Amino acid sequence: MISAENCRLMARYNAWQNTSLVTAAGGLSDAARWMDRGAFFQSIAATLNHLYWADALILQRLKGNLRPEETITHSLTSPSNWDDFVNLRAKRDAEIEDWARGLMDHDLEGMVVWYPGDGATRIERPKTLCVAELFNHQTHHRGQVHAMLTAAGVVPEPTNLSMLP
Repeated sequence: MISAENCRLMARYNAWQNTSLVTAAGGLSDAARWMDRGAFFQSIAATLNHLYWADALILQRLKGNLRPEETITHSLTSPSNWDDFVNLRAKRDAEIEDWARGLMDHDLEGMVVWYPGDGATRIERPKTLCVAELFNHQTHHRGQVHAMLTAAGVVPEPTNLSMLP
């Protein structure tokens, strides 16, 4: 079962891994970050943007926002400026850590309810499942970015949870 302490651990891991990927990607040119590398979202930058916006949507759902897509627009191309992305990613990671720091185990009980972009269908899922999705989704796409970065000749830090500083 997911606990508040597990969420804090995973939030720290998330921030550490994002910093590692952003640092490694910072060693590439802008063109290299946007180059189509055959991944699901094509480029390193687009995949990182997807994670940035998906994290925002999932976190808002967990905070009780029933219609996060009314104020959060998922974009593979925004932010397009690398320095802007670096700053925004750090803020999003801090937001996730702050959310996790404030959790108590009982906060993970119950259901999360939201309406996707079209607003027509009500979705209801166990809160623990949505929390697991937040962290699992990050790990999935960071693995893609890690592989693209390695193929591009830059090496991020190890991804092992046991290596978390």
